[in-house]
Amino acid sequence: MRNAFCDALVEHGTATSLVFLTGDLGFMALEPLQAALGDRFVNAGVAEQNMIGVAAGIASTGRQCWAYSIAPFIYARPFEQIRNDVCLHDFDVKLVGNGGGYGYGVMGATHHAIEDYGVMCGLQNMRVFVPAFAKDVAPVVARMAADPHPGYLRLGRCEKPADLVLPDYAPWRCLLRGDAGVLVIVGPGAGGFLAMAATLPPESRPDIWVATELPLRSDMLPAAVLAADRLYVVEEHVAQGGVGQMLAHLLLLAGAAPRRFRHFHADGYRSGRYGSQAFHRVENGIDAAGVLAEIATCA
Repeated sequence: MRNAFCDALVEHGTATSLVFLTGDLGFMALEPLQAALGDRFVNAGVAEQNMIGVAAGIASTGRQCWAYSIAPFIYARPFEQIRNDVCLHDFDVKLVGNGGGYGYGVMGATHHAIEDYGVMCGLQNMRVFVPAFAKDVAPVVARMAADPHPGYLRLGRCEKPADLVLPDYAPWRCLLRGDAGVLVIVGPGAGGFLAMAATLPPESRPDIWVATELPLRSDMLPAAVLAADRLYVVEEHVAQGGVGQMLAHLLLLAGAAPRRFRHFHADGYRSGRYGSQAFHRVENGIDAAGVLAEIATCA
């Protein structure tokens, strides 16, 4: 997704006066953006707290500012500056975190971001975007660029099946029909679910929906999700502040009560070991094979 992000911001950046800051990351990916922006592309160094303060200062002059690093370094290290300097002033600063969830695998917990969008959604004026596919990144960047409020973009590795034809981007999309309830997925892990679910007969697979923009809004919940008899949510994020909790809250407010509700979510490091992103998904029960097998047992 990082390359798709670079391409999208090159197009946007050449038509505006935006400033781009990077925390000494993005090598072998963001060079086209550097060439397009010239001196508006700034390497702020390994100093994320300072970078966010600078971004807020730039935004205070009326310019949109984008700040980039890997996910835990863009939201956790400079959290106070995000809260106080950016969000409380409602400045037009966009935070971009690469490798959300367990994306950085064997690099361990310090490089994982499994509570990022829950934390960001708790801040004043913040909008969060979690694209599921590389093709989503351009329309998401366009939506973020058009919104004058703080934003957080969580990027990951696109896992789209080669033969999947995606519908046009929307905050909610149904990508596969089935008769075994409704499954809501957040993030690029959706690709693996679609590939596996497509091999199952309709009676053994759920409708698969992808949600991209957070916090969830009651006026945008699809009717199929509101009316679901069996509703499942899977996300590479802890339960607290996650989409499962957001959705359950909105369903209660709407008076909707699925007969069965199951939230599959990240739960840290059960074995105390580190491994690949795939390893952590399996260990936390959020891998496609494990989730779909469990859904198949839910009548």
